[in-house]
Formats: sequence, structure tokens, C-alpha cells
Amino acid sequence: MELWDILDEAGNKTGKTIERGKPMGKDEYHLLVHVWIKNSNGEYLITKRAANKAHLPNLWEPTVGAAVIGDDSLKAALREVKEEIGINLSPTKGKCLFRLKGQHYDFHDLVDVWLFKEEVDISEVIYQPEEVCGAKWATPEQIKTLIELGEFADTFSYLGDLFKIA
Repeated sequence: MELWDILDEAGNKTGKTIERGKPMGKDEYHLLVHVWIKNSNGEYLITKRAANKAHLPNLWEPTVGAAVIGDDSLKAALREVKEEIGINLSPTKGKCLFRLKGQHYDFHDLVDVWLFKEEVDISEVIYQPEEVCGAKWATPEQIKTLIELGEFADTFSYLGDLFKIA
């Protein structure tokens, strides 16, 4: 059972929590993180969602996850990367680029988009089998091609901005 802090529209904790999957009120939000890892070659570490995932199976994406009770945005970003691909990122090498407001299925989200500039040895990636079944480095052009081929989760409307900023 995963518990989330319920946030207000400004991202402040309300003091309430909810079990993942339970309905939330119209003015209640939870925090998601999108974690992009960029190497010195200008490539991004992307992961392939496991085939058993209910939503968007077998598609490429950055590391994505929900903050759990007690997490702030950075803690959630670091935890999700460690859980899904076994990599310990340096907190000092990451920056939250922007926050988006959205809706993920039936839930209102605040999505923090993180960029970590780090060298990661792809051979050291350890997949969490329930979440991830592959990882690779990809340039922005390769990511755009994967989107066109229907092989990348096309849920990242901010990619143009990300590639300009990063």
C-alpha cells in the first residue's frame, strides 16, 4: 500500500494523506516527478516500461514516479531513480527545471521536471522488473524519432522546452 501526501494547488501539504488509487477531491493534488539524466554527450538516459505495466507498457520514458508520504520533490526524484534503475544520483547535480499542473488518469498532479547532469555507466543499471525492462542513452533527435514511431510515451508535452533549457 502506497500513501501519498495530499497537496493544495500551490504544492503545500494539506496534512491529509490518501492511499494510491483512491479518489481525490477536485482541489487535491499529488506530486509526480519526471527525472531526466543527461550525460556530457548530450544524451538522456531513458528506460523502457515493463510489459506488465497497466498503462503504456513497453514504451520508453525518463524515470517517472509519485512522491510518497513524507517525500519532498528532490527526495522523490532520488528515490524513484534508485528504486527503478538502481542508480544513486548526486543531489547537488540535479535541478528542478519547472513544475506543471496536470491530470494523470483520475488524479490531479503537480509534476516536477528534474534534470540531473551525471555520467551513469549503463552497465551498472539494475532494473526493477515490475517497472523497467531496459535502459539506454538517447539524443533528443532519437527521442523524437521514438515518439514518431510510437515507441516513446507521448505524455511529455514539455520536451521542446526541456531540450532548449538543458
